[in-house]
Amino acid sequence: MYKVGIIGSAGYTGGELIRLLLQHPQAEIAYVHSNSQAGKPVSDTHDDLVGDTDLIFIDKLDLSVDVLFLCMGHGEAKKWLEQNPIPESILLIDLSHDFRWKEGFVYGLPELNKNQIQQSKRIANPGCFATAIQLALLPLAKSQLIQDEVHIHSITGSTGAGQSLQSTSHFSWRNSNISVYKAFEHQHLAEIGQSLKSLQPNLNKALNFIPVRGDFTRGIFASLYTNCDINEKELNNLYHDFYQDAPFTKVTHQNPHLKQVVNTNKCVVHVEKNGDKAFIISTIDNLLKGASGQAVENMNLALGIDQCAGLQLKANAF
Repeated sequence: MYKVGIIGSAGYTGGELIRLLLQHPQAEIAYVHSNSQAGKPVSDTHDDLVGDTDLIFIDKLDLSVDVLFLCMGHGEAKKWLEQNPIPESILLIDLSHDFRWKEGFVYGLPELNKNQIQQSKRIANPGCFATAIQLALLPLAKSQLIQDEVHIHSITGSTGAGQSLQSTSHFSWRNSNISVYKAFEHQHLAEIGQSLKSLQPNLNKALNFIPVRGDFTRGIFASLYTNCDINEKELNNLYHDFYQDAPFTKVTHQNPHLKQVVNTNKCVVHVEKNGDKAFIISTIDNLLKGASGQAVENMNLALGIDQCAGLQLKANAF
């Protein structure tokens, strides 16, 4: 059993990690760290875990672990690591944006960097929007087929904003409501561009990204289109071939929907041709494949165990 510590475990991603790791066949939670909740039972904060764990939040760092997850706010992980150097022997997985595509860290998108993840002790987990959008576009980039602007419309649930209360995540505002935010300038565009250019180095076409706040709790549904020269059969073969060895990315001929992926670590991708345009749908659970589930997947790869360990989850079909 590998011993695991979680830093910043009172929020959404920390809670999801705890739920996953409590059921993991080869990992054991050594401690969960929270400055704000120290001394309190974990099940007081994550109250769905009543009866499942006796863990108590602590506010001390313990380095006698094999794996350390950082589930801290953006900008906080970098400051925390500067104050708390972690030995290279400990596998460190950061879920913030602080180290994505930064020197010393491998970008933790298994469908892109599986071999590097397997050899790394420092992994930066991708963003949630970034995961869904990259998995929609990686096969095109691999074949040098992004030859025109890409138009992206993607809607996310309220958990994507984190647990801290904001005016746009308050129930009275969010319920029965929808809105665009950070149009054309979302922070995930940078990491998406880096990944695509790692496959298609000469890429210089705009990614026109319109993020949308949805009136549901969890999940991301992205639809994209761009001009593409190959026919629909070639396009589908391209996607099936690219993801044939990816256990969590599933290419489907059916029109996908959000309930297929919520509460799972899956990404469901659909691609078709409409005139001269390739139309792609990509959908994930933002807290699992877009955050904590993918972090566990990265842990599995880096430790050399079954990539799917602890991640065989059931979707809410109804």
